[in-house]
Amino acid sequence: MLNKPLLSFLSSFAKLAFYHLAQAVWSFLPSIQIRLLMKNISEVTTFVLKGFTENLELQIVFFFLFLAIYLFTLLGNLGLIVLVIGDSRLHNPMYYFLSVLSSVDACYSSVITPNMLVDFVSKNKAIPFLGCAAQMFLAVTLGTTECFLLAAMAYDRYVAIYNPLLYSVSMSPKVYVPLIIACYIGGILHAIVHTVATFSLSFCGSNEIRHIFCDIPPLLAISCSDTQMNQLLLFYFAGSIELSTILIVLISYGFILLAILRMRSSEGKRKVFSTCGSHLTGVSIFHGTVLFMYVRPSSSYALEHDMIVSIFYTIVIPMLNPIIYSLRNKDVKEAMARVFGNNKFINKVYFSY
Repeated sequence: MLNKPLLSFLSSFAKLAFYHLAQAVWSFLPSIQIRLLMKNISEVTTFVLKGFTENLELQIVFFFLFLAIYLFTLLGNLGLIVLVIGDSRLHNPMYYFLSVLSSVDACYSSVITPNMLVDFVSKNKAIPFLGCAAQMFLAVTLGTTECFLLAAMAYDRYVAIYNPLLYSVSMSPKVYVPLIIACYIGGILHAIVHTVATFSLSFCGSNEIRHIFCDIPPLLAISCSDTQMNQLLLFYFAGSIELSTILIVLISYGFILLAILRMRSSEGKRKVFSTCGSHLTGVSIFHGTVLFMYVRPSSSYALEHDMIVSIFYTIVIPMLNPIIYSLRNKDVKEAMARVFGNNKFINKVYFSY
């Protein structure tokens, strides 16, 4: 079976990635310990998130716009989780992965959006030093976890389409549960590397962050330390994760394409193209924005443009994912009719797509 070599590749890659991530964390622990022991009172203890506008009228407009997006994000993602839990016909690995992705998206948006909404209506846009570190850690964890999840979902689709008769065996709980756990562990380790590396720097000058949240590039921009090592870490670690997960997606969908070409049923081809097309759309949008944001030379950073890209992949994409991955899915719509019954509001929101 072709899925065994691919699963072996995934396992080997995960072990190698975790080993190097752990080494990087260990190498940076002394510097962060020294920084905490020094307690230099001249360094900043709070940061100010300047956002992308200081115009009061625009801030009010943006407040209601992003509030609506956030509520829709929660409704879509949490609704999908409830749907998968509530309908036994969706109790299979594909929808388990989708529900995990929805939980990541809901948390990802919640790490960024509520604080941004408060800043829109508040004169005090300060965020404590530890609060900034926590926000960065959670954002990087969830963003990296989503990268790994998208790769795992592509592998799941490959197994389901290339050899559907053995799908329940090949993607048993002994396979998909460790895959999901590995996605989270990879995200946490990657976040530890960058959080420790970034907050071991000195911030003794301006405390104004030209961004909507505590992200790595804008924090490096205001540090008074040498950030060359941080820039290299960002480029190589983010680049390695991006390229490896994209490679897994491409290999998986290459095998899927071969399986589609062998199909005789036009209805089967149409269904597979519909499902895989949605997945590839989501993967392309997410990875495209992440590559633009993190895998590029430091000299090309433009914080004003980065804020727009950040809004897209941290706020807009989590709202779009339920639509892209499931709400155009016939099984999901049928399950929604069974679970939510005659709830006109929910049916109107979901079935309008």
